[in-house]
Amino acid sequence: MNNIDFSGLEDVIGYEFNDKSLLKQALTHSSYANEQKINKSGDYERLEFLGDAVLEVVSSEFLFHKYPDLPEGRLTKLRASMVCEPSLALCARDLDLGKYILLGKGEDTTGGRNRESITSDVMEAIIGAIFLDGGMEKAKKHIERFILSDLEDKVLFYDSKSTLQEVMQGDLKKEFEYVLVSESGPEHDKEFEVCVMSGEDKLGCGKGRTKKSAEQQAAYQALLRLRDKGYVSKKY
Repeated sequence: MNNIDFSGLEDVIGYEFNDKSLLKQALTHSSYANEQKINKSGDYERLEFLGDAVLEVVSSEFLFHKYPDLPEGRLTKLRASMVCEPSLALCARDLDLGKYILLGKGEDTTGGRNRESITSDVMEAIIGAIFLDGGMEKAKKHIERFILSDLEDKVLFYDSKSTLQEVMQGDLKKEFEYVLVSESGPEHDKEFEVCVMSGEDKLGCGKGRTKKSAEQQAAYQALLRLRDKGYVSKKY
């Protein structure tokens, strides 16, 4: 997996790096850097630090102009929904980012390629790399295209478990539960499937590397179904 043609990722994100080493660094996990005896500054962590700051500025400006009547507290919550680890990992999956990450053998065999904590960090590192390579406008364009799009669904995903509880117990007056349907894979690389059940009615199912992640996915799928039926209103 480590002999990767990064041009494939450049095609996906629609940005060609002038300095290819920046893209490679953004995709280099510390485990790979250690294994290859690369200098510590050669992994993605410094670029992640920079990308996180750029993402916060761009997302803050976006929300400030998009929702001129929302108070600071609500804007902060909205921003958190877009830049939290699960949301960034969701964006990373859309880009199939995991297959491009350079990982050490141990990290790779223990499921690191699909670990949300890693893929979300790499999303931020790529933002930092684009910022250094092409400036703020290029980084902003990337963020708007891949992170700030489908805002309503991202907010729904972020709040999925609490929103589902609010809808089911508050509006519909129905009880529900999360049911573990299956558990597969070796101990270091588990995959859980969870369904949201209300009596005999299966509202939605989701898969994840942890039960919590699977429950969040299941709650999100349940909310999408309930929204289609008119039970979940648009908030914004």
